[in-house]
Amino acid sequence: MVEAVQDAGVVVTGAGGGIGAALARRFAAEGARVVVNDLDADRAEAVADEIGGIAVPGDASAVVTEAREALGGTVDVYCANAGVGSGGTEAAEEAVWALAWDVNVMAHVRAAHELIPDWLERGSGRFVSTVSAAGLLTMIGAAPYSVTKHGAYAFAEWLSLTYRHRGIKVHAICPQGVRTDMLTASGSAGDLVLRPTAIEPRDVADALFKGIEEDRFLILPHPEVAEYYQARATEPDRWLHGMNRLQRQWEEATAR
Repeated sequence: MVEAVQDAGVVVTGAGGGIGAALARRFAAEGARVVVNDLDADRAEAVADEIGGIAVPGDASAVVTEAREALGGTVDVYCANAGVGSGGTEAAEEAVWALAWDVNVMAHVRAAHELIPDWLERGSGRFVSTVSAAGLLTMIGAAPYSVTKHGAYAFAEWLSLTYRHRGIKVHAICPQGVRTDMLTASGSAGDLVLRPTAIEPRDVADALFKGIEEDRFLILPHPEVAEYYQARATEPDRWLHGMNRLQRQWEEATAR
């Protein structure tokens, strides 16, 4: 058992399935009191019933107040997990870009705005951001997703450097492919880049808890992402050339 989360009040957004459900199950197994949030009320209820948690369905951007009440007044851990895997190029409709910004970035900002004052007063709190390896690297065929996941990572990083000396812990989870509905929805690009090394949602939860025990900010369920991230930083043109090769492979495959 991880002492840091025993009897903690935990909120997991987007927890009706996939990574969110795996996180909710693991927190509950570790002795936490878990609020399960999802837009789909039935799915939220199903996971909450399974783990002995509390379902608070609805928009992830507006869940903090109701979740705090459900947990008896205090949120100790907030998992900003809800996300949208918006595909497309620069030509994607503005509504697609706006939704990606709202769910993948601004929902995190709104939650932090609600949570940080109380955490600073108490001198403790934990913010878990489910980002993606796309937030460190990129994803072919998905400009809105890639750009906003970079934003989610940047916000988590900013939270950590700003508040870590005041007792607030921040973790950014950056997996590659995970066997979820989002992977299925990524289509042929996901099949090419993500599916060959895809892991199970529970593997992501395991990686987070190892990171919590080791007090690490960056959580990499796929360890090889560290090498890709280093290559991107130190040899950007070589890295871009490699990614462009993947782009061309994808274009050739979809043109058949």
